[in-house]
Amino acid sequence: MKMNKAAILVLFTMLVMPWRAGADEIIRKGELLTLERAVAIAAERHPNIISARSSVDAAQSRVGQARSGYYPQIDMTAGYNRIKPTSSSFSQSQGSDTTTSSASTSFDQYSASLALTQNLYDFGKTKAQVDIQVFNLEASRDDLSGVADVVVFNVKQSYFSVLKAKRTRDVAEETVSQFVKHLDQAKGFFEVGTKPKFDVTKAEVDLSNAKLNLIKAENARRVALVTLNNALGVPDAPEYLVEDNLSFQKYAITYDEALEKAYKNRPDLTALLARKAAAEKAVTLAEKGYYPFLTGNAGYTRAGESFPLNNGWSVGATLSFPIFSGFLTKNQVEEARANLKVIKANEETLRQNILLEVKQDYLALAEAEERITNAELTVRQAMENLEIANGRYAAGVGNPIEVADAEVSLSNAKTEHISALYDYRVSRASIEKAIGLR
Repeated sequence: MKMNKAAILVLFTMLVMPWRAGADEIIRKGELLTLERAVAIAAERHPNIISARSSVDAAQSRVGQARSGYYPQIDMTAGYNRIKPTSSSFSQSQGSDTTTSSASTSFDQYSASLALTQNLYDFGKTKAQVDIQVFNLEASRDDLSGVADVVVFNVKQSYFSVLKAKRTRDVAEETVSQFVKHLDQAKGFFEVGTKPKFDVTKAEVDLSNAKLNLIKAENARRVALVTLNNALGVPDAPEYLVEDNLSFQKYAITYDEALEKAYKNRPDLTALLARKAAAEKAVTLAEKGYYPFLTGNAGYTRAGESFPLNNGWSVGATLSFPIFSGFLTKNQVEEARANLKVIKANEETLRQNILLEVKQDYLALAEAEERITNAELTVRQAMENLEIANGRYAAGVGNPIEVADAEVSLSNAKTEHISALYDYRVSRASIEKAIGLR
């Protein structure tokens, strides 16, 4: 159902996070943040979702405005005027004398009236206006779901980026530890005269490079946390921990299933379909400009120069028939039909884009899954190679370049494995967004 997606989002927020708090309290310092809680925080705090919810409220109000045409319109007026008419002069002759008189008397005038008008029949114009706003309300709810889908995807992507950066930092720390051990070993061999000074210098250079990579990895982790805070809508969140769920979990779905769900669930498509229905109603509404409308009216008036005021009333009906409006209705109909054609073309474009998006995400998911298997094998091989290189060096038959290459190969293999896990989780989040699944 179209209304359920937004309702599910709100209900999910209420269940997972049933309290509202300030920015400094919504995430406690040192808290272990799960992905589910991160999504709930974004649903509560992200400004894009708040804005979309307000748009839904505004659309709901427009439905009420359209329905006001069904109800009588009542107006009450009251007035007071102090009136002094213009002077009037006349002449009166008495013998040889002429007398001029002037009459200019001021008086008060009070009035009060109550007027009622009621649309009796307008050939469905009001109903069409209500239908249009109802479809627009459905579209705005779907827009809210679409905004929520984007926010949820951004949270997931940022969340997994933090995990990727953390694991990459851990690999860099392991590499530094290994090079520290290798440096100590090279110094020991040099001191007893079994290895040249070159081995010590080479180990020092390798250790410096490893420390530099560690600094970069730690900075990337901090940047990833800042990005996650922004995705949550809590940019000033305190330091917290992130639950590591970057492990591989196979997502079973076929391409046909994904495409079918996308056409059924995508909020941007359902919103466009609702707007297409509204545009069809807009054509109907414009065509009704050719028809007359019947209005009933009633009034009650009290007026006079002094109290008690005189009263009067009226009741009647008015039939208005448009004869000629300068081709206004004709052009309104043509505009509504053109707008409907635009929406139909946009619908076809969106369906094509959905197909492309689902196909790309599905292929990316399959690729990442294959990379994970190969990366795991590469890590095992690199670990064996490092053990062999260390053993050869300890036995005096190896060289520091061989050990350093093995260390770098293991570090790269672990990093590639982490990247494959990250790409798989992001690809899964992306295809869930593409098929309208939150």
